Amino acid sequence: MLDQPLDKSASRDYLRTRLKTRHLLLMVALDEEGSIHRAAERLAMTQPAASKMLRELEELVEAPLFERLPRGVRPTPYGLALIRHAGSVARSLDQARDDLQALKGGTHGQVALGAITAPAVGLMPQALAAVKQRYGGMRLSLEIDTSNVLLERLAQDRLDLVVGRLAAGHDQLALRYEPLGLEPVCAVVRPGHPLLSAPGLDLPALVDCGWIVPPAGSVLRHRFNLMFQRASLPLPANTIETAALLFTTRLLEHSDMVAVLAEEVARYYAAYRMLEILPVSLPCHMDDFGIITRVDLPLSPAAALVADILRSTAASRYADGRPGGLGGPPGAPR
Repeated sequence: MLDQPLDKSASRDYLRTRLKTRHLLLMVALDEEGSIHRAAERLAMTQPAASKMLRELEELVEAPLFERLPRGVRPTPYGLALIRHAGSVARSLDQARDDLQALKGGTHGQVALGAITAPAVGLMPQALAAVKQRYGGMRLSLEIDTSNVLLERLAQDRLDLVVGRLAAGHDQLALRYEPLGLEPVCAVVRPGHPLLSAPGLDLPALVDCGWIVPPAGSVLRHRFNLMFQRASLPLPANTIETAALLFTTRLLEHSDMVAVLAEEVARYYAAYRMLEILPVSLPCHMDDFGIITRVDLPLSPAAALVADILRSTAASRYADGRPGGLGGPPGAPR
């Protein structure tokens, strides 16, 4: 019976009315503990009760969820599918508990954010400083990575919202997107670089330079290559690929290479004289970035407060369509 197609469980109401929270917590515990005995202890129940609940759950979904091994259990493909959703429910329950405790304690909960590099350097520090100034008890965490990585973590309920970009490959029907700002790019070099004083600097003059470029497959690398192709120029052959900003700035310091960076990131480092922006216009622009949230999961009260401050901060910061308000020492490039 367990190997037959899921007939009754194909009905949404069937699972909704029969699946219990305890079932889902058992799935998560079995996956993490790898043992019915340890999972039962974790849920403060007896091993026979846990075994019976697992059998009931398998009968409910009409599929084997775990292989019984001599020394534990291992999830089947059916089990892995259910574990993924069970984990999402468990994390939502944890978040609900935290939200309730925060309201009872007079604080404002916790928010896990993700951001791509440019807004992480410019927008996020200003916005999150404003959040902490208003809501000192709110707990914030920020991950900085590519949009693809951050959106995967958003899908896993590990992030509340992402400040990033949506691409054609993303499931835009399941995501809500609110644009915040643009991300122009520029070419940067070490202070004192010979190109800084070169007259009439243009794109053809940069073809033979050594370039520090984003990894192949990234959006910026695609736009970088397209920039030369549209100008009927060969792609630079002398390149080093990296997404690490620390390595990029150190490599620029010890070489005459040129790097392509988001303008907001470049201006931050230029403000502290770690690099300089070349006086050349690059016809290379990234898509806008914005707040990305899940359609099927409402923001917590704390996350909604953070989103509001992100919107108001971005509205003033990008009012003229360009990054601004970076701060830094007097005389910093604008």
